[in-house]
Amino acid sequence: MSTIDPTTAPEEIQHWLGSAAEAVNARLDLHLALPDIAEADPVYRLAEAMRYAVLGGGKRLRPALVVASCEACGGTREQALDAAAAIEILHAYTLVHDDLPAMDNDETRRGRPTVHIQYDEATAVLVGDALLTLAFGAVSGQEHGAAKAVGILAARAGRDQLLGGQMLDLRWQEAEHTASFEEVERLHRGKTGALFAAACELGATAANASELQIACMGEYGMSVGVAFQHADDLDDGDFPEQAARAKERRLQLAEAAVIQLQDFNADADLLRSFARWIGQA
Repeated sequence: MSTIDPTTAPEEIQHWLGSAAEAVNARLDLHLALPDIAEADPVYRLAEAMRYAVLGGGKRLRPALVVASCEACGGTREQALDAAAAIEILHAYTLVHDDLPAMDNDETRRGRPTVHIQYDEATAVLVGDALLTLAFGAVSGQEHGAAKAVGILAARAGRDQLLGGQMLDLRWQEAEHTASFEEVERLHRGKTGALFAAACELGATAANASELQIACMGEYGMSVGVAFQHADDLDDGDFPEQAARAKERRLQLAEAAVIQLQDFNADADLLRSFARWIGQA
């Protein structure tokens, strides 16, 4: 069993993840509503494939972090839900494109055929494009900080972070490159940390938090995201030459994440517990 399987988490975290997932899935269903057109219409097929990509399972960690970060900054769950849906939609886009033959060439995802297998490769490309576009649309109408939220998504999901991390991964695979620990962390900051950071920043933004609070949430999210990826690597046996250092680093990052929350009140206790769980899971 994976050490970062939610079923291994403390009860309070399991309850939080389950409750947040239920609310986020309901909002995702709204954003991914099928169009009122004939099922034979090609656009209906695209919409159907988008739902297939997003609603087929997953831990919903990133949207749960949006919700918890919003509440930690004095906001409400309802204020966070569009941003939470956006981060999951954007995450799904990255998975659809990562699975393509030109990338990782995976045929299964979450126990089901990947989008390009279930539909076809061209449809999968369009699904990813449509989901990325939809993610920006989802945050554009939120009550507080819509423009700020769009900027966060653009920066975290762009060339210098998420996509840059994917480019590093591709080139290293092609060259059969053995990465140093510093290079591994650079990869993790891009491919995983960026979206965890974005999730926490989006939650704070939805709560109309201060710039300092948003920045602290971003640092928290980056730390727990990289720690999460180290834990995932240890489970999967990836980067085995770095395993001993990764175990130590995971704990350091979890502690750093908790420190980022030192000026927040008890509303941030769930985030503190989540960081500790990731650090020692």
